[in-house]
This record gives sequence, C-alpha cells and structure tokens, in this order.
Amino acid sequence: MTNSLLRTLDMIGPLDLVIYHGSIPSEHGLWVAVPCPCTVCERMDRLGIADVRFALIDPWTEEIGPVHVRRKSLTRSIATD
Repeated sequence: MTNSLLRTLDMIGPLDLVIYHGSIPSEHGLWVAVPCPCTVCERMDRLGIADVRFALIDPWTEEIGPVHVRRKSLTRSIATD
C-alpha cells in the first residue's frame, strides 16, 4: 500500500531506481536511492525536518555515488513501472 502511494505521488522511496540530474554533471544518470547515512542527515530526519536527503548507489557495482542529494535532483526511473 505505502509503495503504491509513493508511486502515485511520484515520490522517491528507499531502494527506488532514480535518475540523478543534480549539480554534479559527472554523476548524472541511473542510481538506486537510499536514505543518506551521514549523521547530519540522520539528525535532520530525527528532528522531523522535511528536507529528506538521499545517498546514491550504482545499481550494478554498488559503488557509492553522491550523498546529501535533494529530492528535486532526482526523478524516479520509469524502468521499474
């Protein structure tokens, strides 16, 4: 149910396949979004700050990509629909 709701609202959830189009052009492309594991982002989440940030993982080699990624820098990939 929750996953369907997120997809209906076009929101990014953990482990969604996304396209990054943010401020680091060399990192643009297909990634898997996970919650950003840094202490600052975790603290913001615990405080209820709505600015959710993500870390990006390469879907093929599981290398870590950009971190602290804002939702507006991501588009959910249609490859999983």
